[in-house]
Amino acid sequence: MDRMYSPWREVYMQSFKDDKPSNKEGKSVFADISPEDDEKRFVLFRGKRCFIIMNLYPYNCGHLMVIPYTQTPDFSELDQETKLEVMELADMSIRALKVTLRPQGFNVGANIGRVAGGSVDNHIHFHIVPRWEGDTNFMPILADAKVLSNDMTNTYQNLKKAFADLAKV
Repeated sequence: MDRMYSPWREVYMQSFKDDKPSNKEGKSVFADISPEDDEKRFVLFRGKRCFIIMNLYPYNCGHLMVIPYTQTPDFSELDQETKLEVMELADMSIRALKVTLRPQGFNVGANIGRVAGGSVDNHIHFHIVPRWEGDTNFMPILADAKVLSNDMTNTYQNLKKAFADLAKV
């Protein structure tokens, strides 16, 4: 792979230093989701320190997020128990997705900060995106549209059962 260097872009990158910081005090869309709203909000599983929810604007069918109850934009502000539960619930999510949707691979990660793609940048959350061979196409580029082949409500019900089964083990 060829690499191109453009040191003149440093001026552009430096211009973001004065950008306003995250709204750490404001409530995130993930804060205060009551258990009574779990089905309406597509919450699949609740742990002691984190919960698993379906992404309402998924990259692919079955796109899940692990979200700490503690609202913070900074990974280092999470305590060790929460960090451990994030990884345990990410693993549980992968296992549930393997049973229900049978993906061929996964993308797992977090977008930390607005410029990294974090549209909810005041509440860290971790994405688990199932992937299949050929799951990308021209629609997002040409039509600014993502084609999803599964109904979210059916996917929710199937995943909810898989999580319940996994929690019994």
